Amino acid sequence: MSKTSKSFAVASAVAAALTAAATMPAAAATKEKCYGVSLAGQNDCAAGPGTTCAGSSTVDYQGNAWTLVDAGTCADVELPDLADGTKRTGSLEALERDLPA
Repeated sequence: MSKTSKSFAVASAVAAALTAAATMPAAAATKEKCYGVSLAGQNDCAAGPGTTCAGSSTVDYQGNAWTLVDAGTCADVELPDLADGTKRTGSLEALERDLPA
């Protein structure tokens, strides 16, 4: 392999790595924390005091546990109504509903 070919290969690899790194933050920016939408044990993080993080929620739709969703869709996640018929929705802030006993 010639010196030019090696230089081209290295430059291509560096460019590919930089492109991949540049697109990661953009993808992360299209997500947001949505509280109260995950099933028990399927949250991405935060599930109230005494929990360790991902997968630590113990109640379906636990209000203080969040999951990453596409930005702008949190309130639109389809959830079953509460026992009294009140509509259950996701929130961008922790909720006081559906907390473990």
